[in-house]
Amino acid sequence: MAKAPKSFEKLAIVSSERAEAKAARKVLIDKYGDHDAAHADAIIALGGDGFMLRTLRRNMTLVRRGLPVYGMNKGTVGFLMNEYSEDSLIERLRVAEATTVKPLKMTATGAGGTFEELAFNEVSLYRQSQQAAHIKICVDGKTRLERLIADGVLLATPAGSTAYNLSAHGPVVPLGAHILALTPISAFRPRRWRGALLNADASVKFEIIDPEKRPVAASADNMEIRNITHVEVSQDHDTSLTLLFDKEHGLGEKILREQFAP
Repeated sequence: MAKAPKSFEKLAIVSSERAEAKAARKVLIDKYGDHDAAHADAIIALGGDGFMLRTLRRNMTLVRRGLPVYGMNKGTVGFLMNEYSEDSLIERLRVAEATTVKPLKMTATGAGGTFEELAFNEVSLYRQSQQAAHIKICVDGKTRLERLIADGVLLATPAGSTAYNLSAHGPVVPLGAHILALTPISAFRPRRWRGALLNADASVKFEIIDPEKRPVAASADNMEIRNITHVEVSQDHDTSLTLLFDKEHGLGEKILREQFAP
């Protein structure tokens, strides 16, 4: 756990395009003011998890330098967000728990060239047509699966293990576990393969078999690259981002609660 800054005199307040998020932004600006993120002590993000991910991307240079982001839910799921309240915001920030998140770096290669993106939740590969995807999987330079026949496969961070990974029946990973979850999506062969837990320092390479007949897309969270042939994924050790959560409602606690959810 990182320590949150003690003073939050200048806030950059941003919101999604949802009407209720925009209305909440106006209320908070009237009450606490608004500053450019480059001169702020924290970014206040109003929306859902998707908007939180977009906020991190848009302000990557600043958050890499240590600018914390505090989200309040004005979206749907809001797993990465805190409960919305316009009251006592500065006090909440001062006692918030700071969580350090390290994203994955995805390098995807295809007919359109090579693209690099960061993923805070997961990197996912999935079929683009009615044909099942055929994917070869290598870990740290060694082939671990010659051919996965499935709708796709994903590699999730602990922070993202409760998102798409959980929907695909992957394991929930504790925040400090230094583990990544490799999870198939509707696997046909090997029929009994349920995925693997990898060291967070692992380098994973996915090779698409017969990509013209069986086209595959790759996504780093909500950033999609289509018609890919190879994807390499590893943790981006140069990037550390700080998210702020209300006390006793931190990301680690939320992930732990998911493991006991009915």
